[in-house]
Amino acid sequence: MNQRMTQRRAPALAPCALAALMACLPPAHAQGQPSVTQRVEIISTTPVPGTGVPKDQIPSNVQTANDKRLRQVQSLNLPDFMSTALPTVSINEIQGNPYQMDVNYRGFSASPLLGTPQGLSVFQDGVRINEAFGDVVNWDLVPTSALAHITLIPGSNPLFGLNTLGGALTLETKSGDTHPGTEVELQGGSFGRVNLGFSHGGSVGETGHYFVAANGLNEDGWRDHSPSRIRQFFGKLGQRERAYTWELGVTHGKNRLIGNGLLPEAMLAERREQVYTRPDQTENTLTLVSLNGSLRINAQQQLSATLYSRRVDARTLNGDLNDDFDPPDTPESGVENRTATAQRGEGLALQWTLTTAANRLAVGASLDRSRSHFMQTEAEGELDPTRAVVPTDDPEVDALISGRSRTASVFFSNVLSLRPDLQLTLSGRYNDTRVDTVDLGRAELGLDTELDGQGRYRKFNPALGLTWQVTPTLTAFGGFSQGNRAPSPIELGCSDPENACVLPNALQSDPPLKQVVSRTLEAGLRGTLPGNLHWNVSAFSTVNRDDLLFISNSLAAGYFTNFGRTQRQGVELSLAQRRGKLNWAVAYSYLKATFESSACLVSEANSTAETSAACTGDDEIEVRPGNRLPGLPEHSLKLSADWQATAAWNVGAQLTAYSSHYVRGNENNAHQPDGADFHGSGRVGGHAVLNLTTQWKPGKNWEVFGKVNNVLNRRYANAGALGENAFGPGGVLRVPSDWQAEQFVGAGAPRGVWVGARLQFQ
Repeated sequence: MNQRMTQRRAPALAPCALAALMACLPPAHAQGQPSVTQRVEIISTTPVPGTGVPKDQIPSNVQTANDKRLRQVQSLNLPDFMSTALPTVSINEIQGNPYQMDVNYRGFSASPLLGTPQGLSVFQDGVRINEAFGDVVNWDLVPTSALAHITLIPGSNPLFGLNTLGGALTLETKSGDTHPGTEVELQGGSFGRVNLGFSHGGSVGETGHYFVAANGLNEDGWRDHSPSRIRQFFGKLGQRERAYTWELGVTHGKNRLIGNGLLPEAMLAERREQVYTRPDQTENTLTLVSLNGSLRINAQQQLSATLYSRRVDARTLNGDLNDDFDPPDTPESGVENRTATAQRGEGLALQWTLTTAANRLAVGASLDRSRSHFMQTEAEGELDPTRAVVPTDDPEVDALISGRSRTASVFFSNVLSLRPDLQLTLSGRYNDTRVDTVDLGRAELGLDTELDGQGRYRKFNPALGLTWQVTPTLTAFGGFSQGNRAPSPIELGCSDPENACVLPNALQSDPPLKQVVSRTLEAGLRGTLPGNLHWNVSAFSTVNRDDLLFISNSLAAGYFTNFGRTQRQGVELSLAQRRGKLNWAVAYSYLKATFESSACLVSEANSTAETSAACTGDDEIEVRPGNRLPGLPEHSLKLSADWQATAAWNVGAQLTAYSSHYVRGNENNAHQPDGADFHGSGRVGGHAVLNLTTQWKPGKNWEVFGKVNNVLNRRYANAGALGENAFGPGGVLRVPSDWQAEQFVGAGAPRGVWVGARLQFQ
């Protein structure tokens, strides 16, 4: 694959690749041989539940997992599972809380943190759960214990709408008819973690079903002053008749998370458990009600619909250093930033499907709207001996805004069988998005802000793909897809480089932002070998035009801006086998994620700041085409094995290994420590982590399980940023003139051991 493929070349290569694939077809006399597979897995290729497509007819490297696999790995949450079990997925622990991880897939992120470039869309039972205010994903609000099936669909698939730049993650929940019985689970262990779960599913009459699940977790965290509390509930009621089906689902969560962020490497060397400043607390409350239904018109036609209402209230409390600290004139060393965000969203999607021997056609429309209300306050104070901010002034309102967004879409998808062993996929979606921001603070409080903004973004995104079952055990696939992402209200309100924002805090005036357009090419082979050996080889290239990036000029402050072009390209290899008592898999991925345009970015802690002739601003660095994007490892390797030692005892092992990557603030990849003014290499080192799991069933209804994370107790980090360290040895606050440019990192957790028991009744 061309290492310097540009966005302009990408669409032109698609028909060439398809033509080359057609040229390789066998003669007509071989066309009547249908593909024979041992297992047919049906994948929904649209968010609206409806007629699916066999996995082997999808022109991309789709990855799936079910609740059984989730249970085997014993992951705490969905990001933990994906980073362990799914190829090309990595995580950045920027916030330092296991429920607030950045999930990266093929160089695109789904993160709960504002300021992280978002590029993955996430759906739960057909409902998009990216938050409207900033497209973030709150992983703590996903009811992991209620998940039945997850599907990771790569590429800029237009059918999944906005923010599907690098992929879409769809989550399907359990039902009483598919998961009947009662289950109670108790787990405890390291870091003061105690987890209690309950689920129950059953039938109502001959066609009805119901399912409920509840989960509660308390833990102290492995770092100082880092407790978290998770409370999740999920319920579903439904009916499956021959002519129609319906399911009503309710998800509720009320969580309090404390993640105390990155830590300077000098402080990390003293004691890994300490924190920089505190607290960094997030409280999320969610209520989601969704209704899915389908009506079978006849043997070939079906109508499907999804209706939802979603309410999220988020509050944050952040204790930070005071940027204006300058004793004796400004003796307040800390500042307490608080935010309150109320988001309300509703939506409706309709889809008609036609299934015949020759094609599977889906045509649909959707309407989504949201309303957001945001308030930020600031109070100066003092840092106590634990580096917590104690306010000494009354809080002042810095921002009070409301935002609205509305997206209307029409879409279609057609999987056309050109021959029994050859399928052509054509799809497209037209999005019309309107985003409005209203500055309430200027009118009601007399704030010196101008946050009123308005944007309208229209785009038609196409996709084209081919799958060819060359033999019953070999499939070739390839395709082109395009997606787009419109700026959210928070990004429109924080896009002025002259007035940086302290996310998710103060907003400033908003120069217009363009929508991001992403184009993906993908091709590959997959198949099976004797001995039930499954393999996959795929290559991809995605180019973003007008990418939305958060440019940071300190650890917290920055602004959103469009950046010419960025590119992610790579290769994925996997091999897996289930044979006898042993089930194993190995996956390797190579990712080259680069800037493909030149720009000047602010990074005062970078040793090359102010050294470029092309950049005249204070503390700027020059980014050039070919520079690597930060936070994304180039190589990743994942190994897993499960051995059924006896009929009642299973042992598993999971190894994940990542190469080094550049930290934020080192976007030009040129930072060098000098031992005096600048510290830190500008990279986070590579690392490998081994986890062990086991399950034992001493009786019919009992199961005992255990897990050891980071068995070898490796000291590693998977995230980093360049910034100024205000503290000296022992955590003593220095005067601003003695602050040092250092590298801050997100340290991985040390060894942890948990054991639990599960009681099941049918």
